[in-house]
Amino acid sequence: MSAAKATQPAQKILVVDDDEDIVELLEYNLEKEGYEVKTALDGKKGLKIAREFRPDLILLDIMMPRQDGIETARMIRDDSDLRDTYILFLTARSEEYSEIAAFEIGADDYITKPIKPRALMSRINALFRREAQKSDPGELIEIAGLSIDRKNYTVTQNGKSVILPKKEFELLFFLAQSPNKVFSREELLQKIWGADIYVLERTVDVHIRKLREKLGEGFIKTLKGVGYMFTDQAE
Repeated sequence: MSAAKATQPAQKILVVDDDEDIVELLEYNLEKEGYEVKTALDGKKGLKIAREFRPDLILLDIMMPRQDGIETARMIRDDSDLRDTYILFLTARSEEYSEIAAFEIGADDYITKPIKPRALMSRINALFRREAQKSDPGELIEIAGLSIDRKNYTVTQNGKSVILPKKEFELLFFLAQSPNKVFSREELLQKIWGADIYVLERTVDVHIRKLREKLGEGFIKTLKGVGYMFTDQAE
């Protein structure tokens, strides 16, 4: 039984790709797995549908007419109603800079074409399984003026709201749960992105940089050649 049928039968997926054959292939396979599916052939239309449909996951091509996937994803992450929606990029581009650009704007996974439906379904189900298996969703961490509320996915610093995409939030929460403990990039990739997700170790560096831009340099320390740690004595 698929993860969709086992946990959330009505999970919703939006497919945005300018290749109609790919859209039809994905729509067929996703519906067969029990997902509710809508489709769009360009980024502008995809964003409009996303705001109405409120999908749990968006499969998003990078190279599209009218509005590319990177810009579409950026606008999704800026929308408070869609900020926590999973984004999985679909693209024929395999260059490293495309992958880094995708994760910089908050992608959850990245897969290159040609798409193998069974492998894609495995990646999608892995994303939903990790969401379902999260424990203690109501945990609250308060430390050095920083408040991290996992139940509501909110962060405040000295009483001021800090907006974080889902992966940045999960990375911060995970590090803050174990202050002054060092985690390697590999450990963080496995804990935050999961063993089934294939991303570069540099992805961790990108997310750490973005957290520092929003929270300041003091909370997350780098141990050169080792990894990162959250300190409870922020400067």
